[in-house]
Formats: sequence, C-alpha cells, structure tokens
Amino acid sequence: MTKNIFILTFSFFAFIGNCQKLKLEEIMKGESFVGNQPTNGRWSLDGKKVYFEWNPKDELGTSTYFWQKGMLKPEVVAPKEAAFSQLDFKTKPGSDIVYYLDKGSLYSYSIHSKTVKKLIQQSVPLSNLELGSQSGILFFEQNNNLFKYNTKEGTVLQITNFTKGSKKETKPEKDTFLNTQQKELFQFIRDKEAKKQWNLAKTKAVKSDFSKEYFYGKDDFYNLKVNPNGNFSTFMLIENTEAKKEKMEVFITGDGYNQSQDTKEKVSVDNFVKTKFGIYSVAKDSVYYVNFSTLSHIQDTPKYYEQYDNLKNKAKEDKLIVAQTPVYNENGSLAIVEIRSQDNKDRWLVNLNLDKGTFEEIEHQHDEAWIGGPGIPSYSFASGNLGFLSDNETIYFQSEATGYSHLYTYNVKTKKKAQLTKGNWEVREVTLSKDKKVFYLSTNTTHPGNRNFYKLAVADGVLQPVLTKEGAHEVVVSPDEKTLLVRYSYKNIPWDFYVAENKKNTTLEQISYSVSEDFKKYKWKEPEVITFKAQDGTPVNARLYTPSEETKNKAAIIFVHGAGYLQNAHNFWSSYHREYMFHNLLTDLGYTVLDIDYRGSDGYGRDFRTGIYRFMGGKDLSDHLDGKKILVEKYGIDANRVGIYGGSYGGFITLMGMLTTPGEFASGAALRSVTDWAHYNHGYTGNILNFPETDPEAYKKSSPIYYAGNLKGNLIMLHGMVDDNVEYKDIVRLSQRFIELEKKNWSLASFPVESHGFKETYSWIDEYSRILNLFDSTLLKK
Repeated sequence: MTKNIFILTFSFFAFIGNCQKLKLEEIMKGESFVGNQPTNGRWSLDGKKVYFEWNPKDELGTSTYFWQKGMLKPEVVAPKEAAFSQLDFKTKPGSDIVYYLDKGSLYSYSIHSKTVKKLIQQSVPLSNLELGSQSGILFFEQNNNLFKYNTKEGTVLQITNFTKGSKKETKPEKDTFLNTQQKELFQFIRDKEAKKQWNLAKTKAVKSDFSKEYFYGKDDFYNLKVNPNGNFSTFMLIENTEAKKEKMEVFITGDGYNQSQDTKEKVSVDNFVKTKFGIYSVAKDSVYYVNFSTLSHIQDTPKYYEQYDNLKNKAKEDKLIVAQTPVYNENGSLAIVEIRSQDNKDRWLVNLNLDKGTFEEIEHQHDEAWIGGPGIPSYSFASGNLGFLSDNETIYFQSEATGYSHLYTYNVKTKKKAQLTKGNWEVREVTLSKDKKVFYLSTNTTHPGNRNFYKLAVADGVLQPVLTKEGAHEVVVSPDEKTLLVRYSYKNIPWDFYVAENKKNTTLEQISYSVSEDFKKYKWKEPEVITFKAQDGTPVNARLYTPSEETKNKAAIIFVHGAGYLQNAHNFWSSYHREYMFHNLLTDLGYTVLDIDYRGSDGYGRDFRTGIYRFMGGKDLSDHLDGKKILVEKYGIDANRVGIYGGSYGGFITLMGMLTTPGEFASGAALRSVTDWAHYNHGYTGNILNFPETDPEAYKKSSPIYYAGNLKGNLIMLHGMVDDNVEYKDIVRLSQRFIELEKKNWSLASFPVESHGFKETYSWIDEYSRILNLFDSTLLKK
C-alpha cells in the first residue's frame, strides 16, 4: 500500500484555488457538506485491527468500520463484531483470557483461539465487573450487592447484603388475660413454649457464614466497589432530597398535544446534600462509616463571605463533602480516596485504612474560585486522574499548584512528593503503560492551541516527543504499545484517522478520508492565531480571519465561543465547524472576523480559567473590547462598524456587550443565551458565581436582565424552544423586560423543534440567514 505521509495532507487544498463561492445553504449542512468525520477509535484485543465509527456515505447514522495493515481503505464491520469491539474488557497484563459483560451476562474470551464462553446469565443483570488480585477471581455487582466468582472452581459467593429501607422488627406477643391464663392452666402450653425457646437458642448458637443484612434507609446508594482481595467493600450514601426542577413545554409533538418535561435543578444552596462514606468488612461482617471531620481546612469559609454582614461572622461548621470511590494498588493493601467539598473549593487525597475506618491526609488543594483544570474535573461529584505506579506504593495525580495542571507523584510509604512535568503549559490527558512505568501524555507544550503527544518514563522524567506537529493528536496506543492510532486535524483540515509507530518524532500514515468532494472545491482559510495584551496585561489569543485588500470593507465581526471553559483559538479543526465556514464566507464578503479565547477559556492555565470568578461579563467581556481596539488600531476597522455574535455563553457575552457597554457594538446576535444566571444549573454556575443565597451581588452584576434598559444598537436573539440547557424561558423573561422598558431595536427568532444544539439544517439556515442579514444591514455603508 502506498503510504500517505502526514506532510502531504498540508497540500490537501493547495491545487484547488478558490474556484467555488460559498453558499450559506450549503455550509449550514455541517458535516453533510464537510464530510462526516470518524470518531471513537480503538484497537482490537489482538492489536491487528482498528475500529471506529464513521458515516462516509452520509446515511441516517454511523456504522462501525475497521482497518488493518495491507487494506486500501476501511470497510464496514459485521454488526456482531461491531458490538463486540465496543465492550469494556477486563484482563491481566499478558493474559490470553479477557472477561466482559454484555447485556448483563458474564463472558470470557480467548484472544488466541477467539473462543467465547458464557459464564453467568440470570434474569437480573450483572454490572460493575472487576478483576481480583488473585488469578481467576472476578467481582461483579447485582441488585446493589457484590458477588465473588471463582472461574476455576465455578463458585459464586455473595459478599455484601445491602437492602434499602428499614428492618422490620418482630413485635413480641402481647400479654393478655387469656394467654397468661392458658400458660397457668396447661402444662401442654408451657412445654410448647419451652421447646420453641430451646430451638431458637440452638439456631443462634450456629453462626451463619452469610453476611448479615444491612439496611441503609431512605438514602440513595452509590459507588459500591470491592477491594482487589475481596476483604472490604466501600459505598456512598446520598441523602434523598426532592429538589424542584425546571419544566419545559414541548409544542411540536406526534399526537398534537403539548408535553411538559422536567429539565434541570437551578443553582442553589438547597442542592447541597449530606453524604456518608461506608465500609463493609467481610471478616467483621459489619458496616462502619468514615468520619472526615479532621480533614485540614474543612471548616474554612470562603473569602467572599467577608463582603456580607450575614456571613462574615458565620459559625464554623464542616463543609459538606463527597468522597469518591477508592483507587487501589494491585493487591488491595492501599486505598486512596479523592474527596471534594461540595462548594468545589477544596480537594483532598487521603490514604484510607479500610480495617480501622480511619485515614491519613496526603494532599490538600484549595482554590478560592473553584477546583478544576485538565485532569481535575470541575464537578464535585467527579474524580480526577489518580492511579498507582508499578511499585504499588506510589500514586500519580494532577494539580494546578503552579498555575498549570501538571503531573505529580507521591510515595505513600516515604511520603515523598515529586513534580514530573513543569512549565507554562498543561498536561491534558494521561495514560499509563501496561507495566505502569511509562506515561503517555497529551499536552499543549509547543503552543496553547496544539495537542502534542509525548512519552515520559517515570525513571528519568524526560519528555520524549512523539507527535508535535501543529494541530491536535488524539492517540490510542495499541495493546503491544508498538503502534499508535491517531485522530488528527489542523485548522482547515477536518479530523481523520492515521497510524504511526510509537517512537520519537514518528510519521503519520492516513487510513481514513472523510472530506467530501464539495468541501474540497473551496480553498479554506488558515486563520492566523494572534496574541494581544488585555487591559490588565494578560496575553489573550484569538483567531483572525482577514479579507483580501480588494474586498475589505472596514467592518468587523467578533465571534464569541460558547461553553465558557472551551478553547477555539487553536490550531486544529473547530467543533464550531459551521461557524468556521461562516467566517470564511464573511471574509469573502469583506468582513474581518475575530474569534477570541477570552478569560475563562480552556488551555491557558488556572488564572485564565478562573478569571471570570464572581463576575461573568467582566474580564471576559473586556477581552472582547480589547480585541475590538486591536481591530481598529492595527487592522483598519471602523470603530462604529463592529458587530458581535455567539451562542450559549457566547450569546450571554453578546448580551452583556450590548447592554453593559452600549454603543461599543453596532449590532449583536445572541443565540441560546443565558440572561439570568440564577436560573441556570447548579454545577456550572455555583463554581463561578457561588450561590444566589450567599453571593447575590455576583449574580446581579453578571446577569444581562438587570441591564435591559441600556440597550443601544441592533439586537437579534435566537433561541430553541425545547432547549433543556438554557431554557427558552430565559429569553422570554428578557423579552418581557424589553417590552416593559419600551425598547424597540430588538427582535426574537424562536425555533420550535430545536434544543440547545440545533439539529435541523433548515433551522441552521434560517438562523444564520438572519445573523448575516443583521450584519449586512447594520455594518455596511449604504
């Protein structure tokens, strides 16, 4: 097979030229126009095939394709093999036998002979399959209880005996005149009672080896997990609360009747819940709970409390926390638990003594804003990267202690902590080799907008570059760790799969070709990633699309990406691919387009990530004003002819720009916008603005609805009516404010069948036709 060397992909469009004019109706088809890109790459168990999901013929859905060495192109996999390739396999390194669950049944599979054996099938499905430390021992969960399966003996033993609810106590027989009289009068009755008591005593004398039934009441039961040697299991109980949820009305239905659906809980301190971390000891046949009240700083109050009279002298109390499922070393002798405070300002790592139910604190991380960053989820009920190295006494984890998420190790026995990676860049993803001696790292070492791939041996701590070309590399290592399956993209080159040898500065060989013929007809621009200084001196990156001198019209449009913590000024294919194509179209029309990674965006470290703490619409908006200033001073843009648009968080910033800095933007298009953060969800909003009951000022200054009276310029709002993320009610409430304030220069376009992310091409076309018309009618000279 002729190798398609990586570098050749850069000449992909070189000979084409700009021989086709872009049409809005075409580019709004999204991947149907671009070409459907393959996803979910993975290796077969024997490492001879790669699988991925793909839809190259633009059918109604994706199918599973495979490729192996010697094939000219990928081919569709039979449905049975496709389903098998997506299962979660459990095996010991070097073992021929793997175990897996499929539709609730337990199977084994021989990699060498390709033989499948069904081991357990029952009416109640099995789940949560784990391998024990001893060969041939498996653990699984069924009906909220753990079972031990010995594959060599074929025995199944129930380890735990948890039951929801309360134990029903047997009430003693009530003494009455009659039953007392019967005992007094008849020897037969007295003998019968004596025999009953004798039998009961004999029964109690023989202790059952079956675990006692443990009732856990009305709480919700989560995270049941056994340690590798099967001596202990842990679980979490969460207080069952009836939190009120938002309701959404659906108008376009199959039967013609409206439907009301529950969506989400609004941000509130009422969403805090009590949790308990429990341990079950097999030897003791008992349940006990860990008391975490001695965690350092567990009673610290946030600094923002000092600004409120009702909070600054608040009595000290333990923060509500969430203790995650333990991470064990190979033989189960060590159990490490990650703990988060529910206000997400603290993270602890502890070494748990399962036998005593005590712990030793290893690491405390605090962030006055919120804990987060790559490898450290921003949700208090989620756990970050955490595991053991080959010595079974050293753990690895990530921390933003230096301001960037880096990789650390800690030896539980020597208590020595070491930082493995350093620099003003982030460790994005971490995978450990099978022998647990080498890390495979995804980083943005060479540029915030790249995703590089490195090896790092624990022994020497040296970063060995494997894939460092500009763009993004999503890598899956083969079972023998000799070959890489890489999903790669560049600014104007969509995602495709490649294979490469796992060696220093390797070369990619392309195996999938997703781009459509229609997409190839246009010479897609490589937006320049520029850096400008924000007013506080912080460097800010942005994508810049510049028109030719012949077409330049001195008008500019600023695009605001959504999601808040997301990156779009990067060197790879954008998840905003329709917007990318729209920006090419705008540039052809003479507009200059700026797409800014404003404060709060991903990829730039802790301070950049938390730059929006307690004020959304603060530094994130001023970054856009500074971007506008650069457009005017350096790129010849007319300050009175700048528009702004974006969706979700981008819609929010658009509204804040139009309402809190009136006159800065001639026009704005706000898509699926948050208008009042007190009505958004708990996990995301509580991190950034704390909670409406404790930090109302942060909510008031961050919510566009409070500034509706300042509207100046031309505003269009566009919103899906079945948006279960940012409710349609958000935009209705702001519309009512505009009406009451007698504002006229605004309009609302509603999309009855669309949720937060639009699905239908006709909706995309309608939406972006309105956006284009707004900018053409307000930014271009008549």
